[in-house]
Amino acid sequence: MRNTAKLTTAVLAAGALTFGLTACGSGKDSASSDYSGPLVVAASPTPHAEILNFVQKNLAKKAGLDLEVKEFTDYITPNTATEDGSVGANYFQNQPYLDDFNKKRGTHIVPVVTVHLEPLGLYSHKVKSADALKSGATIAVPNDTVNEARALKLLAANKLITLKDGVGTEATPRDIADNPKNLKFKEVEAAQTARSLDDVDAAVVNGNYAIPSGLKPAKDALVLESPKDNPYGNFLAVKKGNEKDPRVKKLAKLLVSPEVKKFIEDKYQGSVIASF
Repeated sequence: MRNTAKLTTAVLAAGALTFGLTACGSGKDSASSDYSGPLVVAASPTPHAEILNFVQKNLAKKAGLDLEVKEFTDYITPNTATEDGSVGANYFQNQPYLDDFNKKRGTHIVPVVTVHLEPLGLYSHKVKSADALKSGATIAVPNDTVNEARALKLLAANKLITLKDGVGTEATPRDIADNPKNLKFKEVEAAQTARSLDDVDAAVVNGNYAIPSGLKPAKDALVLESPKDNPYGNFLAVKKGNEKDPRVKKLAKLLVSPEVKKFIEDKYQGSVIASF
């Protein structure tokens, strides 16, 4: 299966117990100094693992990099696995999300190189434009702190709501100052937003969940996040101290290569945007 292992959270949790006993320096405050063997990278299936698989098949061997990709469908396990040493790096998140995660969970994950942006979009199976949303319409939004705030900012930028002055990356529906359409909000796990489209009037969906659900952000979104000055670029990340891992340095260089940029442009047609 293109050398990629798809793991569930439960499977990883069991594997991490074994790995944690053998990983060199996998304690809370120290990163591993064993740089032998393959670099195992945890990634969301789309587009992160697809980009990594392109690197693995086309660029890694020539660069002397042994790369292994493990796919996860949630936003928690990749960071906890990176923290405990079950994987050497991850690729799935943006800076506001990581800052919030580190703060709440006491982890020590740091970014290495920013690769791409997945514009957040508002989608609907029931209306063809945001203006067509009826009074009292229900919109599904991600329930994690950063992505919920990001979703509300997207709606505010398109004048569907107005947020209170000064709200940051922890905005919730309670921070809405004006709601002319009396929109209702259904908070669901980010991975469920696209699946909820038949049950709500519209949903704000992260790009990595929109694409595998058959949605084309550049074409299907009622409104789409602007890439200009956008702080939500997705990056390769490691536990602090592992930035010096020569395997990580090789992968970081490959992820911002002209070959990867062309792959992103050709494959995703504007639904994923290279950040370099």
